[in-house]
Amino acid sequence: MSHEWRYCSLPGLNEYKRSRLFSAHFNHMTPTPPRTLTIAGSDSGGGAGIQADLKTFSALGCFGMSAITAITAQNTLGVTGVHAIPADMVAAQIDAVASDIGVDAAKTGMLGTAAIVEAVAAAADRHGIRKLVVDPVMISTSGATLSDDATSQAMVRLLFPRAVLVTPNLPEASYLLDRPITRRADMEQAAADLIAMGCPAVLLKGGHLADDGPASAAGGLDDLLMLADGTVRVFTHPRIDTRNLHGTGCTLAAAIAAQLARGDALEDAVGKGWTTWRRRLLPVPP
Repeated sequence: MSHEWRYCSLPGLNEYKRSRLFSAHFNHMTPTPPRTLTIAGSDSGGGAGIQADLKTFSALGCFGMSAITAITAQNTLGVTGVHAIPADMVAAQIDAVASDIGVDAAKTGMLGTAAIVEAVAAAADRHGIRKLVVDPVMISTSGATLSDDATSQAMVRLLFPRAVLVTPNLPEASYLLDRPITRRADMEQAAADLIAMGCPAVLLKGGHLADDGPASAAGGLDDLLMLADGTVRVFTHPRIDTRNLHGTGCTLAAAIAAQLARGDALEDAVGKGWTTWRRRLLPVPP
């Protein structure tokens, strides 16, 4: 029997522990993969949610795990159904992987109910999950509502202070701040106001910006990273002419979480996350 099959047949081995055995046996210098957890909804179309997150984790060399918060019926045209998972089952999923495999970094996506937010916050404390990226998913790309006021308020109260980074787009920031944010000139104050709500750092994504500002005039857009001390870094990107926008926010937050799990500092993780995001959208050369 080959070494591979001998290890695969060992009872009670999960995939992460099996990967560690392979590393130890075949290459003593190969590090075990960083462990990254997504806490989000399932997308039956595979373009967003946990499916997009797990693909991103794998592409960046991480061992991906999931705690599913909701089951959705959706495709590239929109969301036709949502079924929330009970909060205690979400907590049980997190407990199962964190207590056995461990979590180097995690990200949240669609949470669905205030009870799930409370369960996630408690589990993060229980397992010492410190590298937490919160993507405050409230509205899908197709326009479906994925969060109510109670859930959003619980997210602000319980998850924002526990996160290392919150990654709203402009519609989500507008919802949280109860005012429209449509211009580049609005972004810095919006980020500062989100920091004041308890976020240690905010990545405010400018993909929904109106055509104003220097970046837009040059055919690009700005995304603004603000830290709690007021430090600001602007990421300027050319706009990409594409219809493949479904799951872009999930992919970016997952890529940042993966880079944090790999040990990168926050600014470096955001920069590398954007590189991963752009590769997802750029057409494959012939």
